[in-house]
Amino acid sequence: MAAYSKFLTARHSAIAGAAAACALLCLLGKRRAAAQHGKRSGKQALQNNEQKEGKKERAMVDRVFIARICRILKIMVPRTLCKETGYLLLIAVMLVVRTYCDIWMIQNGTVIESAIIGRSRKDFKKYLFNFIAAMPAISLVNNFLKYGLNELKLCFRVRLTRYLYEEYLKAYTYYKMGNLDNRIANPDQLLTQDVEKFCNSVVDLYSNLSKPFLDIVLYIFKLTSAIGAQGPASMMAYLIISGFFLTRLRRPIGKMTIIEQKYEGEYRYVNSRLITNSEEIAFYNGNLREKQTIHRTFRKLVEHLHNFILFRFSMGFIDTIIAKYLATVVGYLVVSRPFLNLSDPRHQNSTHAELLEDYYQSGRMLLRMSQALGRIVLAGREMTRLAGFTARITELMQVLKDLNSGKYQRTMISQEKDADKKQALSLIPGSGEIINTDNLIKFDHVPLVTPNGDVLIEDLNFEVRSGANVLICGPNGCGKSSLFRVLGELWPLFGGRLTKPVRGKLFYVPQRPYMTLGTLRDQVIYPDTLEDQRRKGISDQVLKEYLDNVQLGQILEREGGWDSVQDWMDVLSGGEKQRMAMARLFYHKPQFAILDECTSAVSVDVEGYIYSHCRKVGITLFTVSHRKSLWKHHDFYLHMDGRGNYEFKKITEDTVEFGS
Repeated sequence: MAAYSKFLTARHSAIAGAAAACALLCLLGKRRAAAQHGKRSGKQALQNNEQKEGKKERAMVDRVFIARICRILKIMVPRTLCKETGYLLLIAVMLVVRTYCDIWMIQNGTVIESAIIGRSRKDFKKYLFNFIAAMPAISLVNNFLKYGLNELKLCFRVRLTRYLYEEYLKAYTYYKMGNLDNRIANPDQLLTQDVEKFCNSVVDLYSNLSKPFLDIVLYIFKLTSAIGAQGPASMMAYLIISGFFLTRLRRPIGKMTIIEQKYEGEYRYVNSRLITNSEEIAFYNGNLREKQTIHRTFRKLVEHLHNFILFRFSMGFIDTIIAKYLATVVGYLVVSRPFLNLSDPRHQNSTHAELLEDYYQSGRMLLRMSQALGRIVLAGREMTRLAGFTARITELMQVLKDLNSGKYQRTMISQEKDADKKQALSLIPGSGEIINTDNLIKFDHVPLVTPNGDVLIEDLNFEVRSGANVLICGPNGCGKSSLFRVLGELWPLFGGRLTKPVRGKLFYVPQRPYMTLGTLRDQVIYPDTLEDQRRKGISDQVLKEYLDNVQLGQILEREGGWDSVQDWMDVLSGGEKQRMAMARLFYHKPQFAILDECTSAVSVDVEGYIYSHCRKVGITLFTVSHRKSLWKHHDFYLHMDGRGNYEFKKITEDTVEFGS
């Protein structure tokens, strides 16, 4: 031991400290160099995405952060008397009780040690028994505190998740966020992981700040009577100075947290794309290319995490010195003053045992107080990280609010010639007028424009009344799908007047129908529920007739009845899914239906029966198809040439049929 202790001199400690400081500076320099390299390598990408990124939300602990978190707290704690308020009060009460338990344990532990040093078996047994008797109550307090914290985290997450999904799934907001607005790249990441981390961080911060503040107040009160007011005042001054200094140093944590969550979302997205498009990728033998994409995205995340770890290491080095070791030094200086000052009146007549007991008690209280101060200082680090999550959640809330009010932001890049660019830039999203009227669809001087601002047709005019089926044809990219998106109110109207039925009376059947999670019955009645079906008075026998109409009646017996639950996207073939979508159309009986190549996997005779049945039950059709066999089922055709021109005419015997 002596051999080692001779090296632990002040000179050697100073050398070791200098070496550690040099190593820390080298690591910080490496981090800056890596950051600069990242900036240089990403300069072109930043230039290409400057408009897309827009103004970034800042993530710092300031007035903006306080305003943001107060806004979110109003959602998570909606009123004074609610379950969340009860848990907040439970946690507050348990924190107070736990602090008093800590003080009692300090005092009881001190007298136990005094009894041991004084060799008093009677006092030792008495106070040890008191400690044993108090253990169940103290354990109960600690676990009640943990219970309250965990329940509050869950309650906050439930409140915030419900609010966000209420906004996200309102009308077509979920579609607009992914297709019209490019401010949020990975909403699934925000709605799941970020919400959970935010709620956990808020509750932890509430506990990590409330308990130390309460400790400080009570320990100051106790210490003032023991060592005077100067000691606690010195510790408070140290807290303010060190807290301000460390808060300034921690500012990059908020921004780095935002970037971390962004990269995590991108990495999760490329993995989900691989799962969603696995069949297409397998046909292309694209596994090596997808591996490169995943590795590149993961490498970008790892590089950022390395920099983040390095920054946290350097901050931890400084935090530990300032919040732990220097706080201990200040504590020793403060607690020693009344004992080393021989003229102090409080201890002039004290015995050695009384001095020892006072020192242990004051020292431990001051140690707990310094630890509380350290926890407050270190809580600033978590607060800075919370600022990052708060900025992301607030941005999501703002985007949802904008989309639900008809506003969206997107980089407007027109691919037309210069004259068309000028015209596209003058168009205002949402400037058109939509009039809801039954049994009529009318485009009156409506420009067909993509969300990017590309003008497909400058002035679209035609009128269709119920009973007159329309066949829409033209080359790929001419605007057929764009027309349906405008008609379905998925895309904004850039001008003119559109007359149409309300959304519920207009139905869309795509080429690749969507099969929901649930029973066989759910596939027919989607998006209705079983309660909606019963409310409409439609029996299962009627549903069976719909399946028979599309020659899909055998599936009921094959799959085990209406309540059978399967992965219907895999169980049903392409043709069966298309026929299921047509049965769904018969169930809803809309005034108008848009059929987008939805019978491409169905035989011609079944297709003809489906179209005849639609006319029989009064469903007017807008059909996109290249099959000449369908012309006889339509009354008008709308032909788009892909160059901005269109033709809307009645189908006669002399009409030249397009398609094959």
